[in-house]
Amino acid sequence: MNLLTIFVDNLLPIFLMAAVGFALGRRFHPDLKSVTRLSFYIFSPCLVFTSLTHAELTGAEFGQMAVFTVIVNGAMLSLTLLVGLGLRLERPALAALIIAAVFVNGGNYGLAVTKFAFGEAALSRAVVYYVVSTLLIYSVGVLVASAGKRPLRQALLQGLTLPSTYALLLAGLLRLTGWQTPLAVDRAVALLSQAAIPVMLIVLGLQMAEMKRDAWSHHHWALIGVAVFLQLVIAPLMGIGLAALLGLEGVARQAAVLETAMPTAVITTVLAVEYDLDAAFMTRVVILSTLLSPLTVTPLIAYLLG
Repeated sequence: MNLLTIFVDNLLPIFLMAAVGFALGRRFHPDLKSVTRLSFYIFSPCLVFTSLTHAELTGAEFGQMAVFTVIVNGAMLSLTLLVGLGLRLERPALAALIIAAVFVNGGNYGLAVTKFAFGEAALSRAVVYYVVSTLLIYSVGVLVASAGKRPLRQALLQGLTLPSTYALLLAGLLRLTGWQTPLAVDRAVALLSQAAIPVMLIVLGLQMAEMKRDAWSHHHWALIGVAVFLQLVIAPLMGIGLAALLGLEGVARQAAVLETAMPTAVITTVLAVEYDLDAAFMTRVVILSTLLSPLTVTPLIAYLLG
């Protein structure tokens, strides 16, 4: 497949749907928090539950994906820390760089592009990455953003009480015991799960529309470039090597590596505001990494299809 075809078939639909959300946000200014809560508390957990209960995903493969996610995030955190120390960044700037370069948009963007490029089987593997990485954002990400002010136990508990974590645990319990979800419940959850990716993409557009228009009036362009380069180039290269090391193959390898190549997660801007980091810097990294991502994600999909 040529690169233009890959972009049009797999990435352009994502940007079109996000553009709809962006236009909706700029024109009607809907309550972003309410829409986000629908996705966070209902649609996303249903997608996690349905994907894991209906997929032919072995316990070993689940474990590989979870270990892959933890290691690749840990490796990127360590590398970014070394880069930040080498640049002699002050603690707030260092925390912002780590948050921006490590935590990817594995939900809004990653799940959609994985499904489009590699199908439902790959999507179920990407869901594992999404859940584990979300847990890491709300635990390790909070610890980094707060510069250690948030107690470790409190941060970990916050990650473990996410709705998607409950869906993951429930799906795992059903698979281990062999119990079947009642048909009525299964169909209802499956229907709700089908709304997850479209709503996530609309939310992505709404979130972009909410970002301040003066975010481009600041400096730190060199540091922004470092964060985007680490996120879009170094992370997928690291993912390719780690996938080989862990023996990931087929759709598991495709989903794992592709998830590492996603742009910076929009939730990082929330962390920046919450913990007094440079929110303008984070906003620019999110926007630039998202807009530039087709330049790296498109050839990566071609490579993974080869």
